[in-house]
Amino acid sequence: MLLINNDVVAKVLTMRECIEAQERAFAGLLTGAAVGRPRIDMYVPCDRDDGYYRWGTVDGTSDGILAVRLKSDVLVWPRDEGAGGSEQKFCIEPGTYCGLVFLFSTGNGQPLALMNDGHLQHMRVGGAAGIGTRLLSRENARELGIIGSGGMARTFLEAILAVRDIRRVRVYSRNRDNRERYARECAEQFGVEIIPVDTPRDAVRGADIVATCTDSMTPVLEADWLEPGMHVVVLTPREIDASIVQRFDVAVQQGKEELPMPETERFRKGISGSPGAYVAGTAEEQRRLPKPKKSRLPTQDWPGYTDVISGKAPGRTRDDQITFYYTVGNWGVQFSSVGGVVYRKAKEQGLGQELPLDWFIQDIRN
Repeated sequence: MLLINNDVVAKVLTMRECIEAQERAFAGLLTGAAVGRPRIDMYVPCDRDDGYYRWGTVDGTSDGILAVRLKSDVLVWPRDEGAGGSEQKFCIEPGTYCGLVFLFSTGNGQPLALMNDGHLQHMRVGGAAGIGTRLLSRENARELGIIGSGGMARTFLEAILAVRDIRRVRVYSRNRDNRERYARECAEQFGVEIIPVDTPRDAVRGADIVATCTDSMTPVLEADWLEPGMHVVVLTPREIDASIVQRFDVAVQQGKEELPMPETERFRKGISGSPGAYVAGTAEEQRRLPKPKKSRLPTQDWPGYTDVISGKAPGRTRDDQITFYYTVGNWGVQFSSVGGVVYRKAKEQGLGQELPLDWFIQDIRN
């Protein structure tokens, strides 16, 4: 049993490997070589009167490995959702987080690895943006507009650079220092021109590819900013309003994630990005939860990634089409595929900390 921390993940995993592993696993969904369960969360009142505890899990299997990803968060939201602001999350105290990925062999059931999910999560999500960009953006795309300057904005950039020959990037975030630091550091890291701009509109104007990578509670991209030929990818559905969908000529989702279950007092959909969640707490405590968006994205009408690669549904067919890739779904398969790459490379390179297998195996039938 191998314990793998974020430093080891960062050392062994490249973005190209991350993208290619996911593409192989997604192709396996067509043949039954890969499968995953939808994400289900659980919300429980926490010690704060402005937040809730959230427990989340996803699992999936590909290439002989089953992954279970779990995370334990306290979420805090702005008091006035209409005024904008960001969702904050932490474990124990602000600045610390708990997210883990367990890997198991589907050959004999053996526990293989336990790893921190921080760097893996950023690479997984950024890699998904790269997959959608390769699938739907114009091959001659050269200009990228990014809204957001945090960790996800860095891996989105890295992934898009891995699949398209981007020459210029414009970045906007609300904090001037953050966007200027992002531009400076990422230009040095990736060798591409990056220009910090003063408005989100300036980041989008003239871009071939638009990526939103924020934790905003309200939309950051407007429909009338979109131009013919653009490709759009977002981090969360909160970043766009459902009205923008009318501008998309082609919309493709990564996978189906919403459970076909009716909403009840204890099972809710659309809370803080959760496709489905069980909710504890009194009616008074539940008032802390953010209200689901009134208009949800019509994902039931969109083909999936596998529909496009199998020829069942078309992708981009003209250069003037506006395309959209929704990086939601197949999360468990992503963790199994990318986690498998990390585990195998860490073993090959002698990295990580070996834990006694008998800590995880018992002789009492369960």
